[in-house]
Amino acid sequence: MTTDLQSKFHGSLAAGCIADALGAPTEELSRRQIQKAFGGYVTDFHAPLPEAPYAKGRKAAQITDDSSQMLMLAQLLASRGNALSAADMADLLVRWSANPNYFPHFAGPTTRAAIERLARGDDPLKVGRSGSIMTQGSSNGAAMRVAPIGLFHHADPRGLLEAAYTSCVPSHNTTAGVAGATAIAAAVARACSPGVELTDIVKSAVEAADEGARIGCERGRDVPGASVPRRIERAAQLAVAARDDTHAIELISDEIGVGLPAAEAVPAAIGFFVAGAGDPIRVAQLAANAGGDSDTIGCMGAAVAGAYRGIEAIPTEVIGEVETANDLDLADVAAQLLSAARQ
Repeated sequence: MTTDLQSKFHGSLAAGCIADALGAPTEELSRRQIQKAFGGYVTDFHAPLPEAPYAKGRKAAQITDDSSQMLMLAQLLASRGNALSAADMADLLVRWSANPNYFPHFAGPTTRAAIERLARGDDPLKVGRSGSIMTQGSSNGAAMRVAPIGLFHHADPRGLLEAAYTSCVPSHNTTAGVAGATAIAAAVARACSPGVELTDIVKSAVEAADEGARIGCERGRDVPGASVPRRIERAAQLAVAARDDTHAIELISDEIGVGLPAAEAVPAAIGFFVAGAGDPIRVAQLAANAGGDSDTIGCMGAAVAGAYRGIEAIPTEVIGEVETANDLDLADVAAQLLSAARQ
């Protein structure tokens, strides 16, 4: 594994975008529907189906809400650094919603409701913890974008927890929402460490999810539901027990789930990271072929894998295809983020 931080930052952002684009056409589909629609196991970029509920009209290799918000957060951290605030995150969401490529069709129910309130000037400190429905704020919308916080705070665990929590405040300030975001941020950060093992990364995700759930309960809104950290542990166990990638998809999809809740999507992402042995492309393919919230799960899991293996693990032609389709310069975004982190 590379120890070069520029490679790890670049690899994480690139892998997240690639997995997002690979999973966009399979989102909301079952495993059987994916095989029928795309002629078997998906390994290449495809244009979404005409009837796709979110990605219809998009082209092959184009990204969605997941990595578009991830990249905006990377740029925000490059300018704000340790001064990141809930107001900054609220502004990010409102600015993101001004892009017709992504909003409103790519906004999940929690994010859409939050943006409507934030755009009319509601207090971001109150928006993300409001509500009385258990599914509100407990989805994966904060975890999907949080990887840059893990990169920026790769050597600062306490700063990571606070920043990850701050990123949740305007939209997903709940036990599950915060637990999911802290888990992914911590996994990315641990993956930046030299000589790290897969088990170390899983352990960091579990510990951070435990702490995130506590913070979300104390400062946000406590919601009922399955434990994010316990499900991460179980997803990793299933990944290790799997005979091959197809079996890993079956085990994790059937027992953990690949849906919108943070308690499904985040553990599944870590499970696919383990099943794919930290290979960014393999992790992206696992998520894409699992269906459900495939683009989000892939974005999270592959962002961890990209930090683990570095940019050298990703074929240059695949990076180029995503950059061309979305007019991106991922090396430049990574360099800006790393420069800010070093300061």
